[in-house]
Amino acid sequence: MTLWRTPRWLATSVRNKLLAMALLPLLVAFPLLVLALALWGNVAYDRLLITKVRSDLAVARGYFDQVLIEVGSGTQGVASSQALFAALQAPAPDGRSALPAQLDQARARLGLDFLVLYQPQGQPLARALPAGLSTSDAAAPLAAMPAALRDSLQDNQQRAQARLLLLDPQALEALAPHLLARVRLPVVPTRNAAPSTRTVEDRAMVVLSTLPVRDGAGRTIALLTGGLLLNQNLDFIDHINRIVYPDGSLPFDSQGTATLFLDDVRITTNVRLFQDQRAIGTRVSQTVRDAVLGQGLTWLDRAFVVNDWYVSAYEPLQDVRGQRIGMLYVGYLEAPFRLVRYAMLGAIGLIFLLVMALSALFSVRWARSIFRPVQRMNRTMQRVQAGQAGARVGPLRARDELGALAGHLDQLLDVIDDKTRALQRWGEELDGKVAERTRELEASNASLQLAQQQLVKSEKLAAIGQLTASIAHEINNPIAVMQGNLDLMRETLGEASLPVRGELRLLDEQVERMRIIVTQLLQYARPTEYAGYVENLDLNRTVDDCLVLVAHLLAQTRIEVRRDHRASQAVGFNRQELQQVIINLLINAIQAMPEGGVLQLVTQDWADEHGARGALLQVQDSGTGLAPGVAERLFRPFFTTRNDGNGLGLWISQGLVERYGGNITAANREDGQSGAVFSVRLLTEPQAPEAVNTRDGRPGG
Repeated sequence: MTLWRTPRWLATSVRNKLLAMALLPLLVAFPLLVLALALWGNVAYDRLLITKVRSDLAVARGYFDQVLIEVGSGTQGVASSQALFAALQAPAPDGRSALPAQLDQARARLGLDFLVLYQPQGQPLARALPAGLSTSDAAAPLAAMPAALRDSLQDNQQRAQARLLLLDPQALEALAPHLLARVRLPVVPTRNAAPSTRTVEDRAMVVLSTLPVRDGAGRTIALLTGGLLLNQNLDFIDHINRIVYPDGSLPFDSQGTATLFLDDVRITTNVRLFQDQRAIGTRVSQTVRDAVLGQGLTWLDRAFVVNDWYVSAYEPLQDVRGQRIGMLYVGYLEAPFRLVRYAMLGAIGLIFLLVMALSALFSVRWARSIFRPVQRMNRTMQRVQAGQAGARVGPLRARDELGALAGHLDQLLDVIDDKTRALQRWGEELDGKVAERTRELEASNASLQLAQQQLVKSEKLAAIGQLTASIAHEINNPIAVMQGNLDLMRETLGEASLPVRGELRLLDEQVERMRIIVTQLLQYARPTEYAGYVENLDLNRTVDDCLVLVAHLLAQTRIEVRRDHRASQAVGFNRQELQQVIINLLINAIQAMPEGGVLQLVTQDWADEHGARGALLQVQDSGTGLAPGVAERLFRPFFTTRNDGNGLGLWISQGLVERYGGNITAANREDGQSGAVFSVRLLTEPQAPEAVNTRDGRPGG
């Protein structure tokens, strides 16, 4: 079994085969190579982008951890300072009035947002008073240490590194009321974010360090809490962005961004919602949220950030209890890199196209040196086959095996041409002798066939005549007796015959039918005894007269009659006999359409190359048509397709038409419609059937 069949265009042309051999590697291998290179380059390029953003996240996380260490170490430095210990040892309360100013100096030096001193039991001692603090806030009494700080105190007492902590508004107000204005954020509806009913985010994410202040004996005499508020801390996030993405670090005008999330809400970011408005309060997409906050994974992939696609990195942030409370994000615009990627792929494609075009050009030029001689030899052979015996390949530029083959082919054609001319001369002489002998045989054979067919027909007619005469003699006498007895019964019974009047009429009809059958047999067997007077008849008018005679039959049907009279030639025929033929065809057509249909009658002139002319009648019905094999037997005696017919109508009609040199044929319609068509060809000048058959090239009979 052949698994692959050579295409016809390839199997029939050496030129196509050579071109396919030359171009197939270029058209298949090169595109596959380009596709493989493009796929590999795309994957490698994506990996480079992901590697880049992974390193960016590592830098951002390193700075974030450094901030935690600095807050923790700075707070620890203040807690262990001699100045703070000395201030705490001063007599209370006036002796400690310098504590707020001392704490504020330390807060400003360390870059903290708050610095608060508590007693070991949590009662407030003093807090830093930042510049610009309102008089009411400065004079407000200190609140006790929030419970969230006390819960995280045990974990932080031995750690110099600060930790993240979420504070509710009440805890932040107790710790640093001047920071409340930076906490409350409206949640902005964001595309692709997880469904949520939150409209405001009022929790605070702080970097917090709470450390003990000890005396010389190691006893805890106070607790010092210091830290940063990350909500809307623009300096903090911009500093991260400058460290990760300094000016000129990203090619192709891409932009780097950094963001801190509290849960899935951006609490500080340099991503722009509009041209000058930061996207603070917008939310991360649900896909990223589920992966980072839900599963604790690090996201390293492209992501839709607010209003554009970024190559993004997200890392979960945990509080002192190890719970995921937010995310750290860095990323840069993907669009410039995507355009560069497409440009690189386009450049690679153009280079490969150029290489393919040049390779194809050279391959085609080299292939031509092979297939051109082959084509010339092939065209020469085609011209020789077409009868151009003098066609030759001629001289070729090629000096290889193909050139030698072309020369041998020309020599072979010269030899064949000489031999062919000799054979033609001998053939012409032989053809002349054969033609002369054939004409002699044809003349004698035609005469013999004509005489033989006339003899066969005469014997047939004689046999039918004898049979018909015998049948007529044997049947006419019983018919006469039957008819006489029927008449006698009708006279004898008188009115008593009325109950069986229908049966008597049926007997009369059947007796008359028997008499007609006998007459028709005699008419065919002895045509000269029944021949009528020949007239020049108008075929169109005769057809119309016959329609009147069968009008009573048409009235009982739903048959539409269409006439197309185009015949202008008169026909030589006996009027009654022609009407008999046409009426017989009309009745057959009516009986072929019991459910109704279209009866089409077409007349037209005809003439042949021998000078004979006349008119043609076509009777077309829309019935079921002729079954296979019926057309060959229609004109045989006693053949019928109906139970109520005798099979003599078409047989007698054919005999009547052929008596005047015409013919009848039957076939199915060829115009796409169902039904049969009977064609009656009549002559203007009647001729004997033998003369017509001889003129048509057929033996008479």
